Amino acid sequence: MQHVIGAAVQPAQCDVIRHSHERSATFGLFETMRPDYAVLSGPQLAAKLDESRALFAHALPVMETLYAQIANTHSMIALTDATGLILHSVGDDDFLARADKVALRAGAVWNEAHQGTNAIGTTIAERAAVTVHGDQHYLRANRFLTCSSVPILDPHGNLSGVLDVTGDRRGYHQHTMALVRMSGQMIENRLIASAFGDGIRISFHSRPEFIGTLMEGIAVFDLDGRLLCANRSAQFQLGLELGRLRSQTLEALFGVRADALVASAGDAPCRFELHSGVAVFASVDVHARAASNVAIAPAARDAAISNLANLCTGDAQMNDVVARVRKVIGKNIAILIGGETGAGKEMLARAIHGDSPRRAGPFVAVNCASLPETLIESELFGYAPGAFTGAARRGAVGKIVQANGGTLFLDEIGDMPLSMQSRLLRVLQERVVEPLGAARAVPVDFMLVCASNRKLRERVAQGEFREDLYYRINGLSVTLPPLAQRTDLRAVVDGMLRRERFAGRIVGIGDDVLALFARHPWPGNLRQLSNVLRTASAMLDDHDTHIGVEHLPHDFLDELGEPVRTDDTPPPANGARLADIEAGAVTAALKTHGGNVSATARALGISRTTLYRKLRV
Repeated sequence: MQHVIGAAVQPAQCDVIRHSHERSATFGLFETMRPDYAVLSGPQLAAKLDESRALFAHALPVMETLYAQIANTHSMIALTDATGLILHSVGDDDFLARADKVALRAGAVWNEAHQGTNAIGTTIAERAAVTVHGDQHYLRANRFLTCSSVPILDPHGNLSGVLDVTGDRRGYHQHTMALVRMSGQMIENRLIASAFGDGIRISFHSRPEFIGTLMEGIAVFDLDGRLLCANRSAQFQLGLELGRLRSQTLEALFGVRADALVASAGDAPCRFELHSGVAVFASVDVHARAASNVAIAPAARDAAISNLANLCTGDAQMNDVVARVRKVIGKNIAILIGGETGAGKEMLARAIHGDSPRRAGPFVAVNCASLPETLIESELFGYAPGAFTGAARRGAVGKIVQANGGTLFLDEIGDMPLSMQSRLLRVLQERVVEPLGAARAVPVDFMLVCASNRKLRERVAQGEFREDLYYRINGLSVTLPPLAQRTDLRAVVDGMLRRERFAGRIVGIGDDVLALFARHPWPGNLRQLSNVLRTASAMLDDHDTHIGVEHLPHDFLDELGEPVRTDDTPPPANGARLADIEAGAVTAALKTHGGNVSATARALGISRTTLYRKLRV
């Protein structure tokens, strides 16, 4: 057994390391050998990211939070899939440079067969949290490291990936594993929350103050009371592993029938007696499709789909937007969203609200461009009874007051008349609203999110937008990428088809359709994509499971110069299509330049963004 510097090693840990060393030897590895430094190319890594997009989307914000806790400790955080392939890493620049020398970066594989004993690979082998410190690594090349890893299980109990913190062995901290464990549990809880759209979710603990924390147990049941999933805390509190829990019912575990619980959902707090006799406090959420006999509240439905994690589907630009937004949520900082028409500004605003401390409050959206100038004042600020001719007898509550306690989203704020801008500025400064004709001001408290497809700085310079209002609403400015520049088109399409169920059911799209989508400029962005998918879904027959080229709107195909296909349309000459020829040329050029994307793009006379898009096709 190798000596360990600065770490107290428990007997059980010694056994784990010893068994791992024995396995490493059976793989044909020896201590002094050069590790396998092979790293997947960009297209291959992108395909693997797509396979693990749910894990990646939910892990990314947790990794950022974890990094904020360990920054400047000469370490890094890595996320891998179930095979040990690193999907993403973040860390201190000085340590990343050293880690890069042993291929501890995205695209490298760190299972035991490749790297011998190491925290990632040994965690996969043991399906348990593992710390491997310094000389405990099997390969000498890795012994300058100390690594702490935890397995991440999917909602069904299968290994989904590994979360790891790796650093210089000289900076080893005993508390690192505790932070990694908590972060892994957060990811697992996020995966559970997103996996089951319909059902009964019970969050419980014997101490009520632990509800809403990482200590709470989470159990999910279908509407008939059959258990679907339980997190690790729930398994511990219920005294059964997930395999045995799956045969249990809601009534057997919590002593209450599903129909009775559905009928009383929302009543708080709940108190149950577990099958073991232990009393627990709980909060209950019920989610059901409209087709069910259980109605889901609009706020609950919006919360289910309006989550920032759902927007992280593999595109680096979107991931950056979400990461920046997360840091200001709940800190009374106004958010200004830029981007082209249809790029998803309201979707992001709803997601911000859904993840904010104000998510239980209202989300009030106002499109400043769609309201006539004569009505915008009364719509925003409301009015007292008899304030003007034609006013409602009882007056009206304005949108700003309606947003009290929640989020006010002012879309296309660049089109707000100057006269209204001054009134809005006063509301934001004083946090009170004076309805038209009212003798008294109304105090308000809301989170402000604004959006515009116009360049507001230019409108300020032109005297069409107040400079003081611009700086008031521009606490954090983010810009959504246009759809044509995004690298997660497949995930965007699949997510839209899954959420909207345009055909009354979930359908997919063919690879040839995705290839056409990748070539399209999408001037209408997500809104245009939604319309194309809606129309194509209407063309499907009952037996169709995928949208094909023959289902696409003819005007969409015309924009691409594609012939409209019918059953009698002959195949392209020689079986070749322009897209196939183009893909062959790109592949050949990439091979010629040894996989160097920048050199390949220069040789083809295109940008790297365009090249990545063509590689994705």
